[in-house]
Amino acid sequence: QVQLVESGGGLVQAGGSLRLSCAASGRTFSNYAMGWFRQAPGKERESVAGISWSGARTDYTDSVKGRFTISRDNVKNTVYLQMNSLKPEDTAVYYCAMGQSRLPSVITTRHDYWGQGTQVTVSS
Repeated sequence: QVQLVESGGGLVQAGGSLRLSCAASGRTFSNYAMGWFRQAPGKERESVAGISWSGARTDYTDSVKGRFTISRDNVKNTVYLQMNSLKPEDTAVYYCAMGQSRLPSVITTRHDYWGQGTQVTVSS
């Protein structure tokens, strides 16, 4: 049984930083791309960042480029999202997800497994 467990969310002031972690178990982590998504109240879930199986390829949505960094540790079976220069519009529940292949995707239906989500709140 695949489990994804996020941690690291919280309340931070605008301009601050947070680091999200997502620990995976139950599947060969290094075989699959991983992604971070977020969902704000009243909005659809959107892709934030994705990383290929080896970490060699990373993709970001335009609104977080230059501020967020996705990385992974295939020994620890963990994917990270370093978030710097946070803005109030980054406030959302953040989810990690395991992809269906080795390359990242922005499409939610191309991810088989999801974590429970972690709340990130950025105050102005």
